[in-house]
Amino acid sequence: MQYSILITGCSSGIGLEAAKMLQERQFLVVASCRQVEDIERLKAQGIKHVVQLDLASSHSIESGLKETLDITGGHLFALFNNGAYGQPGAVEDLSVETLKKQFDVNFFGTHELTSRVLKIMLAQGYGRIVHNSSVLGLVAAPFRGAYNASKFALEGLTDTLRLELADTPITVSLIEPGPIESRFRANALKALQENVDIANSRHKAGYEEAIARLSKEGPTSSQTLPASAVVEKLLHALEAKHPKSRYYVTLPTYAAGIMKRILPTWLLDKIMLRQGA
Repeated sequence: MQYSILITGCSSGIGLEAAKMLQERQFLVVASCRQVEDIERLKAQGIKHVVQLDLASSHSIESGLKETLDITGGHLFALFNNGAYGQPGAVEDLSVETLKKQFDVNFFGTHELTSRVLKIMLAQGYGRIVHNSSVLGLVAAPFRGAYNASKFALEGLTDTLRLELADTPITVSLIEPGPIESRFRANALKALQENVDIANSRHKAGYEEAIARLSKEGPTSSQTLPASAVVEKLLHALEAKHPKSRYYVTLPTYAAGIMKRILPTWLLDKIMLRQGA
């Protein structure tokens, strides 16, 4: 049997690398992307099956999953929920609407797609669900409140789902990357400029620094790893007899996990405050 997998957020970065690497390993890969115009671009890069799926739209989730099942013959071995973006900004500068947009993609859309896929997996008697979280699902950083909140929520929901599926053949895993080469910073810059009133914020100077940092090409940290580092963890979650509940990726994630467990809150706060805007 050829293992089939649906991957969200494949227009670039981790999702695109996952689609390429898994296809090379003979998985039946269905890559999804939010923008219709990205479909032909991904196919030109060698991805055989690409569907449009916008996590902020229930209709798009339904139609994207239907098209996926048409490709896979109604079965699905795995779902890799990778689609997400980061909304920068101080909590005080984030409107409720901006928070809703962040959660629509990073949390509610992911939950809706997972719930639909779960019904299929339970009926067929097998399946693996992998959520791509973040180091910011472990610890909070200033000026990333919307993203922090969405990933903290995803981690809590995933831990609960894992417990509720303990008596089934379905496995659930979280991948928690730190800095990874991708278009994440470019998308975050766009979200900052579109959704935050920078000129009238008391954090204006910090935002200007953030814009300069997010505008830079190439890695901003010596700890940044290629997207393939995440896919290596994904492969274990898909192929191991007993996949792990959590997979850390990058040194900052390992460090955050340790600090979260052993440091008092005041000291962890002091360290995380160095992250800046």
